[in-house]
Amino acid sequence: MSVAEPRRIVLFRHAKADWPQVNDHDRPLAERGRKDAAVAGRKLADTGISFDLALCSSAVRTRETWKLAVHEFPHRPKTVYEERIYEASPGELIALLNETPDDVRNVVVIGHNPGVHALTDILAGSAESDARERMMRRGFPAAAFAVLTHDGPWKSLEPAVATLTDYWEPSE
Repeated sequence: MSVAEPRRIVLFRHAKADWPQVNDHDRPLAERGRKDAAVAGRKLADTGISFDLALCSSAVRTRETWKLAVHEFPHRPKTVYEERIYEASPGELIALLNETPDDVRNVVVIGHNPGVHALTDILAGSAESDARERMMRRGFPAAAFAVLTHDGPWKSLEPAVATLTDYWEPSE
């Protein structure tokens, strides 16, 4: 793969979680979250992006979101459950993406707010069509995802070097 080919990063927020009497890391998806995760998976599959790698937070709600979403894909990417994504800052998420091997072209990160929304804002130096306006309208709700492209190696990923090409959120 040539580094000149754009790389894609999809930042995917977990679907709506329930609030049972468990610690935050162990919160499962709510019924609506299970439905929205499957719909988001279909929408991600419709983008035509073939993911090489999925980096998923170790939290229960992100793992459940990913399992329901990836079921809709024609090709299951290698999945790494990464504890560092849980409660990660945008800088910590960039550092994690900087570790991505050069042979990986397309990555999906399944994480949490505020990190996922903030990282999208920080990476997107530009945006196509009205993607940024749609994203800002509701503040990156549960099960939403943003698609960004980046033209350099993973080690060069830093603020404002990507283009926000698409944004999707479930309807209320």
